[in-house]
Amino acid sequence: MAKHFAVAGGGWAGFAAAVELVRAGHRVTLFEAARTLGGRARRVSIDGRELDNGQHIMLGAYSESLRIMRAVGVDLRSAVLTLPLQMRYPPAGGGMDFLAPRLPAPLHLGMALLRARGLSRADKMALARFSTTARWMDWRLNNDCSVTELLERFDQTPRLVALMWRPLCLAALNTPPERASAQVFLAVLRDSLGANRAASDMLLPRADLSALFPDAAAAWLQGKGNAIHVGAKVTAARPSADGWSVHASGAALGGDWTGNFDGVVLAASPAATAGLLGASTQFAELASQLAAFAPEPITTCYLQYAPGTRLELPFYALVDDPASQRWGQFVFDRGQLDGGQDGLFAVVISASSEAASLPQEQLTAAVAAQLAVDLAQPGLAKPVWSKVITEKRATYACAPGLKRPGNETPAKGLVLAGDYTAGEYPATLEMAVRSGVQAARLLAKAKP
Repeated sequence: MAKHFAVAGGGWAGFAAAVELVRAGHRVTLFEAARTLGGRARRVSIDGRELDNGQHIMLGAYSESLRIMRAVGVDLRSAVLTLPLQMRYPPAGGGMDFLAPRLPAPLHLGMALLRARGLSRADKMALARFSTTARWMDWRLNNDCSVTELLERFDQTPRLVALMWRPLCLAALNTPPERASAQVFLAVLRDSLGANRAASDMLLPRADLSALFPDAAAAWLQGKGNAIHVGAKVTAARPSADGWSVHASGAALGGDWTGNFDGVVLAASPAATAGLLGASTQFAELASQLAAFAPEPITTCYLQYAPGTRLELPFYALVDDPASQRWGQFVFDRGQLDGGQDGLFAVVISASSEAASLPQEQLTAAVAAQLAVDLAQPGLAKPVWSKVITEKRATYACAPGLKRPGNETPAKGLVLAGDYTAGEYPATLEMAVRSGVQAARLLAKAKP
């Protein structure tokens, strides 16, 4: 029998849950407090430009994300640029050049290692030793530890740590290696360095993050008669005699609003979810878990140059050194992804608390100077326009042994969805989608 469910949150987890519920034959009403869909991975409009609040890279291993995007009609061939696994630095930047050819696994990794430039024989032997031992361990640890401790156990060289492991850890976990979970890091490596060739591919979104999935999902849901309320904040969810009573407010609802549902998906941040759960002793343990999540920011510095200004590749890794005011970790040529953004570069700084504390003009100048040196193009030091966007709660600090709550709650008919819930992956788009799908399946199979 078809049921009617409420979804509180219009990010990737919320829409994954909504789509999965509708595909199972149910009806949904989704509420999003902001006026733009996407949650912490969304489009922002600044100075007449539509940008992302943070540049993302997806992996071919993101099976649930790719599946559900196809389900709502996203043409992945045009939506993303697919590149082989790589870690490539500008020739003048003092880094390395690591590119996996399109060969079956594990030949692609072996050939990439053999051909890699900028690494010594000791560096290559360390990488090969890490990969071989991690496979033997099935990419798992008996006891979690920090990524730094893991790399020390595997006798990784300082150069390999600086050029491969540290940037990968920052990009994937948004947490510095010295306080990042080695077990979660290994799960990411399993599906990149340790995966088959297609799964290890890197997917760069061409469309903005709202258009990439949430907007498409909203249109698909509305086309099937489901309601999407934007600018509508859920303020409470309480059990009722025949299900759940949801209270919300916003101009889109005409003020305060109350509706009855068979169940609820809470697809908000840990802090917002804790607020909705309230002070009930029923949720005391869950509230304690949610309180343990510490936010980590991501900063993206957009630099606009004259039309025709391009990188030789769609993106490069950068050698960062905050002590020398080198903040950038990756630079993306947005013009190679979207023809309407010709000459626009996006420089990403993960775990960016220190960088984000700087005045925007100072940070922009430092990042532009870094590009000018590393790319051997002095003109890059003087962009014609710039903007710094910091998503202060982009992810949570992915610490060793962090206990993440499951999708189920102590209350029947109330489930959680979000990248912070229990799972192998860190706070990525794929983890958000997987969580949303799991939450939907729990609700859909629940007995009245």
